[in-house]
Amino acid sequence: MNYKKIIVDAGNRMLKSGLTVGTWGNISVRNPENGLIYLTPSGMPYDIITEDDVVVMNSAMEVVDGKCKPTIEFCMHIGILNARPDINAVVHTHPIYSQVFACLHEDIPPIIDEAAQLMAGTVKCAEYALPGTEELARNIVNTLGNGYACLMANHGAVCVGADMDSAFIICTVLEMTSQIYYMAKCIGKPVVIPDDKVAYMHEFVSHHYGQGK
Repeated sequence: MNYKKIIVDAGNRMLKSGLTVGTWGNISVRNPENGLIYLTPSGMPYDIITEDDVVVMNSAMEVVDGKCKPTIEFCMHIGILNARPDINAVVHTHPIYSQVFACLHEDIPPIIDEAAQLMAGTVKCAEYALPGTEELARNIVNTLGNGYACLMANHGAVCVGADMDSAFIICTVLEMTSQIYYMAKCIGKPVVIPDDKVAYMHEFVSHHYGQGK
């Protein structure tokens, strides 16, 4: 599998999906066979990044391949992947509605079935820390826990998945949930799906929904 191409394609996908603008956000994917981690380079527009620009690092945060500097958030990406053997892709986005709640330091509860099924509960907002710092990485790793998404206070969002497609689905569902939550709060008080129903739906989708399960 060409993991460098996965990073290049994911960067263009994030940009075209409206999940970020300019050079903001960053992406990583892990090869589960050897543990190597492929990351977007720092400060490069996604539409000009080539496979030669992708940076490869190991779990000890050492560069093993690549001529570019890695994203400044490499500590966050590798910290998440080191803490979560069940996931292999991390996508950090700057979507509008998710950022609204990130600026409020407000969590996003499961108010729609899609959020309950895929994110398995409330998406929490991590405490603020400066971009690219080890403090920010720790805050995100601790806040994400065993979940699939978290907000970065005054910054953006982080979504994870077993592979890149799964991570992007989480990105899309988080932004959709954030927009619906915002609109529902403008009208009244959104009703949160009960914890037991969330747990049931997440377990069902994870282990029984679809073909081959």
